[in-house]
Amino acid sequence: MKKIFLTLLVTFSMMAVQAQEAEWHTDLNKAMAVSQKSKKPLFLFFTGSDWCGWCMKLQKEVFKTPEFTKWAKENVVLVELDFPKRTPQDDAIKQQNAQLGSFFQVRGYPTVWITDISKTKEGKIQFAPRGSSGYVAGGPSAWIEGANKIMANKT
Repeated sequence: MKKIFLTLLVTFSMMAVQAQEAEWHTDLNKAMAVSQKSKKPLFLFFTGSDWCGWCMKLQKEVFKTPEFTKWAKENVVLVELDFPKRTPQDDAIKQQNAQLGSFFQVRGYPTVWITDISKTKEGKIQFAPRGSSGYVAGGPSAWIEGANKIMANKT
């Protein structure tokens, strides 16, 4: 009986943790489809996941908190644009991330851009950036306060 109870407890705990995690896209086309369907802007997180200390700090202090997860689910479509040094990455994703980093003129990590996105009749992608941010001290409340100001800059 104890074994069954422990198994159920572990299972429900894992489900609760998974429910709390936000969904991060890595493929811009898939994220665009979700954005267009949900009418939410893209949240582009430029990171160096395996080498950037400030990126890891932002993830730990803000992005992996229930407060941020709730905010993100209600407001944006999350896209992680990673520039790892040691972690293998698909060439198509590398190229996509490099193009977006160049377009948004990313000069350091972490950088977050919140942007609306659309496609022209010719199929070209158009961005309408609302604004950007980086690491902000003060945890999720301080970060979300700044993000809400960016969200208000709808074009």
